[in-house]
Amino acid sequence: MTELLSEAPSASRVQRLVASLSAARPARLGLRTRVLLMFSLGSLLLAVFLAAAAYSFTRSSLLTQRDRTAVAEVGKHADFAATELANDSAVAAIAALGAQDVSQIVIYQGDDPEPSGTFDPAEIPQALLTRVRNDQVAARMVGVVDDAPAIIVGIPLDDVADDAAYFEAVDISEIEETLNSVGLSLFFGALITSMFGVVLGWFAANRAVRPLADAAQAAQLIAGGRLDTRLEPSDDPDLRTLAQSFNDMASALQSRVERDARFASDVSHELRSPLMTLAASVEVMQARRGDLPERAQTALDLLASDVVRFQGLVEDLLEISRFDAGAIRLHREDLLVAEFVRAAVAVSSVPSTPVTVSERGECMVMQGDRRRLARVVANLIDNARLHGGGEAAIYVSEAENEGEPIGHVWIAVEDSGPGVPPEERDLVFERFARGAVAGRRSSSDGAGLGLALVDEHIRMHGGRVWVEDRRDGEPGARFVLELPAEEVGI
Repeated sequence: MTELLSEAPSASRVQRLVASLSAARPARLGLRTRVLLMFSLGSLLLAVFLAAAAYSFTRSSLLTQRDRTAVAEVGKHADFAATELANDSAVAAIAALGAQDVSQIVIYQGDDPEPSGTFDPAEIPQALLTRVRNDQVAARMVGVVDDAPAIIVGIPLDDVADDAAYFEAVDISEIEETLNSVGLSLFFGALITSMFGVVLGWFAANRAVRPLADAAQAAQLIAGGRLDTRLEPSDDPDLRTLAQSFNDMASALQSRVERDARFASDVSHELRSPLMTLAASVEVMQARRGDLPERAQTALDLLASDVVRFQGLVEDLLEISRFDAGAIRLHREDLLVAEFVRAAVAVSSVPSTPVTVSERGECMVMQGDRRRLARVVANLIDNARLHGGGEAAIYVSEAENEGEPIGHVWIAVEDSGPGVPPEERDLVFERFARGAVAGRRSSSDGAGLGLALVDEHIRMHGGRVWVEDRRDGEPGARFVLELPAEEVGI
């Protein structure tokens, strides 16, 4: 028991520390997102690489083929021009070639070039001009003629004169247009491939995280009390190891929880018999109280008080063990909320606790187990009496921020104590947790099970419970029960 009392706050502090450290870290992308990005980026890089390689190969092939054709054709034209120059002038040679639909020609015979068409001699690269005329070597270069890309081929005319040369520009605009079309096609192909990679990544990410989603769902079921939840075995060797490890962990956890639950139940049952004997003995002694000395009477009063407290603790332990064993069965019935709360207060430890009911709260009806919900109200009143200080008050009203029709009712218990710090508002509903305020009290009443039972009972009824500050600004705590209910005409 002492071990449990000391472990609960420590575990909560560790959880809060882990949560604060996690919040301080930069947010990481989820596994699904990382897998999707990996596939998308991989498909994009692959598509870009393949598109660039295909474009480069196509461009090289087209230019090489066009270059070979151009050199062969220009060689024939140069031979024809040399024959004409041997018999006539450069103008006659150009005219003869023009009759064969050959244009874009420049013939050097001496220092004066003779151009044809729109081929400006200034557009011949100086390096090409020097190599052909001075070095007497045939050469070619890619340049721009009349604002259009072209292969400029130069051939020396040694048979005519040492300084004679023939230059012809072969238009390659159609190659550029073809390459533009190929590039556009490759771009759309890369785009479609990337989109396909995104879709494939989405399917792969879903398939990759599906086992993790199943494990997370199983973990949630286990956390909710379904300790018999297990993962289905998988044919995948890696996933088989994960499923086996998870199932072994769940089995060990189930055995531990069941063993602890049996221990608490067995201890509680074993304590009931001597406790009943002790209570009967105390009753016999109280019947002869007047015959006892004053100090003995004081000791008897303390003993009777502790026996009553011990009986309540044993009953709470038995109730908790029933929750853990899944042996709780609710006997639901229709309850008029306002009437039920007044009746529950009347049989509580403080029957004079004032009950305030709103106009619509008088017409609210809920389905619940009368005995267990009455104990919930009694536990909240006892909590206010033991830890709150001052007089408690109960308020019954429809749930706030709900539309029509109303689906929940609020039962709020307010006290006039120091309140509950925000960092302890979840802790107070844990088992054996009494909070720092209760831990500083001189009284030892309560073992930290009352609010835990409140939380268990309310969750079984499909509701929830929380603690907040009082609405009127006065010091104190406000415990709110939210339960499913509906408004009926009376």
